[in-house]
Amino acid sequence: MSEPAAKAASDLTTRFAAGVVMIAVACTAIYFGGWLFRLLVAAAAAVMLIEWGDMHRVRRGWSWAGCALLVAALLGLGEWLYPVGEIDLIDGVEAISLESFDQIWAGFAVLAGIAALYTVFTRRLSMGWGFLYVAIPSFALLVLQWARYDIVFWLMLVTWSTDIFAYFAGRSIGGPKLAPRISPNKTWSGLLGGMAGAGVIGAVAAILCGLGPVFAIAGAPLGLLAQLGDLYESKVKRRLGVKDSGSLLPGHGGVLDRVDGLLPVVLATLGLLLLVLAMP
Repeated sequence: MSEPAAKAASDLTTRFAAGVVMIAVACTAIYFGGWLFRLLVAAAAAVMLIEWGDMHRVRRGWSWAGCALLVAALLGLGEWLYPVGEIDLIDGVEAISLESFDQIWAGFAVLAGIAALYTVFTRRLSMGWGFLYVAIPSFALLVLQWARYDIVFWLMLVTWSTDIFAYFAGRSIGGPKLAPRISPNKTWSGLLGGMAGAGVIGAVAAILCGLGPVFAIAGAPLGLLAQLGDLYESKVKRRLGVKDSGSLLPGHGGVLDRVDGLLPVVLATLGLLLLVLAMP
């Protein structure tokens, strides 16, 4: 085996092993939920904000201050508005309704206010936006876990299958580049393969979890959204002249590199849940 081929095989093995560990950790936290899940999400959000600050060449002190604000806001708002272990009751039975999410907008408003203050203190609009970019989906994820943990499993499966099918479709089929100026390795075949994989896995997962027809047909569109989220971060990195957001995850770069597609999918999933609950 040639040296480049051996290196590629080694990189793929490292990437696969790290991916398996990350999926195992995420699934364990989702299943047990509660503070384990909330602490994991808060920790991941903190690392993402540090990576965002490093990419924008902001002093670490400001990033650490933002992390403290972010973690306190996520855990504090989560427990205040959606306490661990307390679910709404409908006719005496644990359930959720559209009204269960009325308070989420207050949480979003508080996070937006903190982001505005963070912008003023750092004197960097990019840091205020980075705070929102990480905080809003992270808080939405905490609320989704509070409501139905199987929905969190579903959105994770959709995102993971998008990445996996896009990677292998792009490598095996190749073809025209999707956005060569932003991400030279991405192809149209990878985009369509990722959407197809997300569509199939999303439909199967929705049926098994009893999420209904809206979620059963939403996999492919969210697969597209996940890849657009990936492209957005790639565009930011290219503009800033960095290859990866960090180096914490072997074979994957930084945490932000790994979850850039997940962030918009979380918000879209919340929207889908609100749509379903609003249906007669």
